[in-house]
Amino acid sequence: MKIEKFEEKIDLPEGVQSKIEKGVITLSKDKDVTSRILRDKKVLIECKEGAIILSFTKGTKQQKMIAGTFRAHIKNMIKGVTEGHVYKLKVCSGHFPMNVTVSKDKVIVNNFLGEKIPRELKLKEDVSVKLDGDIITVEGTNKELTAQTAASIEKLTTVRGKDLRIYQDGIYITNKDGRDI
Repeated sequence: MKIEKFEEKIDLPEGVQSKIEKGVITLSKDKDVTSRILRDKKVLIECKEGAIILSFTKGTKQQKMIAGTFRAHIKNMIKGVTEGHVYKLKVCSGHFPMNVTVSKDKVIVNNFLGEKIPRELKLKEDVSVKLDGDIITVEGTNKELTAQTAASIEKLTTVRGKDLRIYQDGIYITNKDGRDI
């Protein structure tokens, strides 16, 4: 069954500018900028009067699902530009004193489970990582990059070949973008 006409309006907060060029939507506010490719042959995206409009005519449920996905991505972009996405991680070391340092473009974990070779992670460009005691804060405007960086930091200290009930050392995500875990 075809859907005759579908139109959804997403209002932009005050101060947020939007621009669409060749399927790439860009949102900006002050110095924060985020962009994403959102393309579909039948779903039309337009910027009008402080709002983004998603629409299609004579579409199917598939186009309605795609429009819903586009809406979710645009809302995540709006939140990223206005508030930012924040993930928090906790450093837990029970057996060996683990040292975590954050430089401009790297996270370095020394003495994880007594290892002599440090574990390193190269950070993504648009994400900032801060260390405050045993809490690591990952912030950014792009939700996917911020979440992937937090997950990569957590994966950096994966325990292999040991009993996980005993060796609970590592870095664990405690707060996912405003939701406690």
